[in-house]
Amino acid sequence: MPTIRRPTVASQFYEGDAEALKAQISSCFLNPLGPKKLPEVNFHIHPRNIVGLICPHAGYLYSGPVAASAFYELAIDGKPDTVVLLGPNHTGYGSALSIMREGIWRTPLGDIEVDSGLADAILHETKIVDVDEAAHRFEHSIEVQLPFLQFLYGNIFKIVPICFLMQDYDSALEVGRALTEALDATNTVVIASSDMTHYEPAKLAAAKDHAALKAVTDMDAKRFYQTVENQNITACGFAPITSLITYGVGVCAKAQLLSYHNSGDVTGDHSSVVGYAAVSFKK
Repeated sequence: MPTIRRPTVASQFYEGDAEALKAQISSCFLNPLGPKKLPEVNFHIHPRNIVGLICPHAGYLYSGPVAASAFYELAIDGKPDTVVLLGPNHTGYGSALSIMREGIWRTPLGDIEVDSGLADAILHETKIVDVDEAAHRFEHSIEVQLPFLQFLYGNIFKIVPICFLMQDYDSALEVGRALTEALDATNTVVIASSDMTHYEPAKLAAAKDHAALKAVTDMDAKRFYQTVENQNITACGFAPITSLITYGVGVCAKAQLLSYHNSGDVTGDHSSVVGYAAVSFKK
């Protein structure tokens, strides 16, 4: 029997019932802070142009419309065979850099298979990533991306989840370079899961976040990482983003900021917010 990674934050970060979840995701796409329309997947495009996305991972009530802006672009671009998901480790469980190389991830919308072949190809290119399920068991940053992908494609895609407890610059670079080698000639998209500044006034959060996002759209991994460090930006997935920029440079992609909002745009309280960004990386 394959390992089944069961949902950890269903009924918390997103609806736990399949039909309610589909309705919730639809509302994220239709939201004034999102694309304002439902996506139509273009299954006939080949090759696709989007190689990567930055997506937030808060509760759908707060970050769902920003995430929908990224997934709307992905739908227009076609269907990947595999999605590599890079997420920070909030729980502290498991190895410093952890990949699952086999098994199934379950959500209320069904089961998604881990792409063992691509996971092994990534492992072949780097010696710093461990095969470890424990890091993924209770971590939400990767899980919350899956229902959006299932909303678009059903369950006819595979995933490779990689969880970052260790977020140093050199390790992030190595993972990005490993992806450049391992994903060559595959129909794959890489999603870096991260929220931006946490619990600061909206204007200050936006100033910090846009400084970091300018480095992203300039495809400058080192400046992005240094900006996060120097300005004490509390973006939780800064190493996954650094890896994605590195991968994007490796495949000659360009980055575009699709959406930036914060939790205060939903709650009306701008005194202490969390920032959310959606970015696409296109060849």
